[in-house]
Amino acid sequence: MMKRWLRLGLAAAMAAAAGAAMAAQPPQPVQTAPAQPTVTKEADGASVDSIVAALYDVISGPAGAPRNWNRMRALFAPDARLMVISPGRDGAFGLRAMTVEDYISRNMSAFNTGGFYEREITRTTDSFGQLVHVFSSYELLRSPNDPKPFMRGINSIQLAHDGKRWWIANLVWRAEDAGLALPERYLHGRQEPASKL
Repeated sequence: MMKRWLRLGLAAAMAAAAGAAMAAQPPQPVQTAPAQPTVTKEADGASVDSIVAALYDVISGPAGAPRNWNRMRALFAPDARLMVISPGRDGAFGLRAMTVEDYISRNMSAFNTGGFYEREITRTTDSFGQLVHVFSSYELLRSPNDPKPFMRGINSIQLAHDGKRWWIANLVWRAEDAGLALPERYLHGRQEPASKL
């Protein structure tokens, strides 16, 4: 019993000493998780249509025009990924994953030196409650008045609703190439209504 009280007494003394040491130090600011960026345009997350339109709009513009990167950040859920399917030198295809910050840093120089306009051609939409999948055909142009795009492809966009707004959970895209062209159904597909949350 005496040993137990000695142990308790020693623990109390150590706690008191630690408390005194902490009291001598200036108070440290409380560390909080970084806040999710606010949507620059309040309506961006209001509907499936508005968030997909914002995704295309925010990266489009003439050469050297500053993009609203805070607006783009605010479209994506925390830990969302952007992924591109692309061919490697050996002919195999790989999936390169990026964070939103990765995408921004990798494309800054390209947007500074050349015009880039991404435009939706058409889409098909499937929904189940708070989950929506948008299969969106796109075309890329150097100028909004270009008669022909320099690239086309598919954006596969997963969206989730948190009870207040829509978020992009993941985005995967694949461009056309010499061996794979967009089929007719993805050039003139139907626009299906999404979940009305």
